[in-house]
Amino acid sequence: MKKLVVGILAHVDAGKTTLSESMLYLSGKIGKLGRVDNKDAYLDNYELERARGITIFSKQAIFEIGNTQIVLLDTPGHADFSAEMERTLQVLDYAILVISGADGVQGHTKTLWQLLAIYQIPVFLFINKMDQIGTDKGELINEIKKQLNDGCIEFELVETDGFYDQLAMCDEILMEDYLQTGKLEAATIKRAIKERKVFPCYFGSALKLEGVERFMQGLVNFAKLPGYPDEFGARIFKITRDEQGNRLTHMKLTGGKLKVKDVLRNGMWEEKVNQIRIYSGQKYETVNEIEAGSILAVTGLSQTRPGEGLGIEEASTIPVLEPVLSYQIILPEGCDPRVMIPKLRQLEEEEPELHIVWDEQLQEIQARIMGEVQIEILQSLILSRFGVRVDFDAGRIVYKETIANVVEGVGHFEPLRHYAEVHLLLEPGEQGSGLQFGTDCSEDILSKSWQRLVLTHLEEKEHKGILTGSAITDMKITLVSGRAHHKHTEGGDFREATYRAVRQGLKQAESILLEPYYTFQLELPVKMVGKAMTDVEKMYGTCEVSQTNDEVAVLVGSAPVIAMKNYQKEVIAYTKGHGRLFCSLKGYEPCHNGAEVIETIGYDSERDPENPTGSVFCAHGAGFLVEWDKVKDYMHLESYLQKKEELYGEPAPYRASYKEEKWISLEEIDQIINNTSYANQGKKAVWKKRKTAHESYYESLSSESRLKETKEEYLLVDGYNIIYAWPGLKELADVNMDGARMKLLEILSNYQGIRKCQIITVFDAYLVLGHSEEVIDYHNIHLVFTKEAQTADQYIEKFAYDHQKQYNITVATSDGLQQIIIRGSGGALLSARELKIEIDLANERINREYQAIQKENRNYLSDTLSPKTKQEMKDLIKKEHDKLT
Repeated sequence: MKKLVVGILAHVDAGKTTLSESMLYLSGKIGKLGRVDNKDAYLDNYELERARGITIFSKQAIFEIGNTQIVLLDTPGHADFSAEMERTLQVLDYAILVISGADGVQGHTKTLWQLLAIYQIPVFLFINKMDQIGTDKGELINEIKKQLNDGCIEFELVETDGFYDQLAMCDEILMEDYLQTGKLEAATIKRAIKERKVFPCYFGSALKLEGVERFMQGLVNFAKLPGYPDEFGARIFKITRDEQGNRLTHMKLTGGKLKVKDVLRNGMWEEKVNQIRIYSGQKYETVNEIEAGSILAVTGLSQTRPGEGLGIEEASTIPVLEPVLSYQIILPEGCDPRVMIPKLRQLEEEEPELHIVWDEQLQEIQARIMGEVQIEILQSLILSRFGVRVDFDAGRIVYKETIANVVEGVGHFEPLRHYAEVHLLLEPGEQGSGLQFGTDCSEDILSKSWQRLVLTHLEEKEHKGILTGSAITDMKITLVSGRAHHKHTEGGDFREATYRAVRQGLKQAESILLEPYYTFQLELPVKMVGKAMTDVEKMYGTCEVSQTNDEVAVLVGSAPVIAMKNYQKEVIAYTKGHGRLFCSLKGYEPCHNGAEVIETIGYDSERDPENPTGSVFCAHGAGFLVEWDKVKDYMHLESYLQKKEELYGEPAPYRASYKEEKWISLEEIDQIINNTSYANQGKKAVWKKRKTAHESYYESLSSESRLKETKEEYLLVDGYNIIYAWPGLKELADVNMDGARMKLLEILSNYQGIRKCQIITVFDAYLVLGHSEEVIDYHNIHLVFTKEAQTADQYIEKFAYDHQKQYNITVATSDGLQQIIIRGSGGALLSARELKIEIDLANERINREYQAIQKENRNYLSDTLSPKTKQEMKDLIKKEHDKLT
């Protein structure tokens, strides 16, 4: 039997549950129509749902229409439970959007429409309650077209010229087919619906079963049944527990088959399926095997999470709808919060709109939720599940933060025997874009594995802003530079450096506090419009009259959540029950009273031990802390923004001002040098400030540099450091280290012929027992293998110190600690990346010079002849020419 997974969505009170009951009844699934007001609806089977008359938890029912099996997923209509609805969207083939004919397109209807567009789900519309007095089909379809999409077409008069005319206007392919044949085939219409070019609309009354059967038949006739691959795939969309406490993982099978006792895995866990259940309402049946296209629940999986993909499926994106209210959960006396938190975590994994947060400083449990209606639901769930009666405080708004300018954040973590430096570019994003992470860092600077680790650390936690400690959003964070030590760097070092880079960047940036906003639709008597608009203005919102008649006006607009939090009660009071307010979450916008909120919260970014803004550097064999505003005076890598400006002449946009970048401050160098074993030489060692790339490669040498060239030049290369820093050599080394060494030596040998300096390439052999120092001449360069217990670092440092007066010494390495020592001994430095650039530039220069010489020094035969021979040839040519004429 063919299978189709269909979700049913609606604004609250549009008649969604009633339509579900009607479809189940007409298909023969149930023998009696249930009603919400009678508290006997087939799918509203929780006590809370029947008591309140609303759908709180998504559930499924299975019925057949002809030879097609429909899995109907009923979702909550109330805005407070939108997250429950949103996670269901991930497994739908089609959606049914129910619109009240009496109310038209309402606020939450638009939110649902936007979500359906984001998840690219094709939609059938059922306009309900058409039996009520005052409903007008023509006005409704025009409103739907205007508010939602022009592709919303009435499908009740199919196969007529007017119907085909409307369809042809929705898509160029439909237009071409219609002009050629005068009609449209069902397959063509199905394709247009599947591609969201056309949205079929049906009208009726679910309560009176009017138009429902026609709608069901249209759904089957115009829905394109999906195909599935043979390879296993599944998408998890929900976690629940049954009455016995068994953990259920609800998923859609999107490929292959699933059997009991099959082992499922996602790379982090591996568990066995104990039971496969097919639910319909409260009841379920167990099966041993199930095919793709089915919605099922399995037991035996303890680590699954909503949104996970198994097999060929990838994990879904972060939900669009997020909690905007935060409440403290007040436990009864004697109840240990640390015992309660694991229990609340069970509810958190089942309810996506619930976020449980433990505030260590306040020693309290906070629940972040979508709306106040959830409080009663939570209280009831905690009481029934765990036997604990909890209370909630007055609640507060969940704020967020973003930035208004581009900055470069630097994080450095270098306690003794640890090392990592990270440079991040922080850029403001579009409103509602959330956080986006990327990399624009060459593998010559930082290997791919370290880059991936930095991205992992960016994504693994909620980063706090510096105004109120709220989560940051609407920002793009790009890794632009970084450095690791080939011996001392560990994974945790990059975690610390990454977190600190984010915070250091935020401290430089122009931060903006954001608060959640509602979009609202307010229906009230015409004579009350003036008061309502005044109220909205006082709430720092905006509004306009969208429609009006002699009695009722409709205001639409947006306002801060905190201001509209209790406005529903006020509307009921001043309209004496005739007004209705519908709110949907719009998103986050700049806070209307940011300064007041910042002062009230009193967050001090410098006193948050979990989120430090400074960095740790190393001196005298120990780490020391550098405040955020001094980090760039100590950092080991060039500033990405300043280098971009120097190389390309492009001013960095909105760049925060700071001093010219250096690897390390002069004072710190003096401290290091004065405390080394060479401090008794009677004078400070000569130090050299690292040149910028612009100075090194594009500017002419200074007179000082030309004077130093009178000494013989030595280039010392840390062999293994360079091999692992250059991607091509690193890949070769993973397969054949000898091959990588020989390749490096060939490159350096060619380079020596261009630069005409002495090149010494040093390789570690300190772990080879009994090995003595070995010096080999390889073509025109020198190759050194160190002796036992001597590293390449030690050899290079000793050579640089012993010969600093005799030669001009340059050391090529990306070892940050070695760089400090070499600089102290008077040597110049090249990083692995800079050495690669310099070699490439030298090769390019030689090629250009060779090509120029080739053009200038072409050889001609006449240039080799004597004057006498040339004259004889001319006479011969003239004689031959005279004969011909």
